[in-house]
Amino acid sequence: MKDVVNTKIKFREPFRPFAPTVLAESSEDYFELPQVDRNMRAQFMLLVVSVSEDKNDIIPAVNHMGTARVQTVYPDANPRFHQLIKGFSDATGVPVLMNTSFNVRGEPIVSTPEDALNPFQISGIDTLVMGNYVPDK
Repeated sequence: MKDVVNTKIKFREPFRPFAPTVLAESSEDYFELPQVDRNMRAQFMLLVVSVSEDKNDIIPAVNHMGTARVQTVYPDANPRFHQLIKGFSDATGVPVLMNTSFNVRGEPIVSTPEDALNPFQISGIDTLVMGNYVPDK
């Protein structure tokens, strides 16, 4: 998946890492989070932590040489995103998704629905989800 996103969407070098987004309640199963800051810094991608050794091969797209800049998602803080990750977890057994900024190389980060249309049209993205709207090619 890392190669697909790099070549069809981000148009960037293959060595650049992607970040994992994980259900907060599953985060300790996949990442070695420091005891003191589990509830704050990991929510905002402020920590680079080790990937649990037994999970290295399960999440290769977000595993950068055994480390990851993790984002934990709590149901009360972001219920819709939590539900999305939970649905993926229910379907695959893995409560982790790839997280990256929504922009293509050389373009600013998307911040409005209108901004989202350009990278959607010029990249290899098949389907775009914006709230309750789901345009596809």
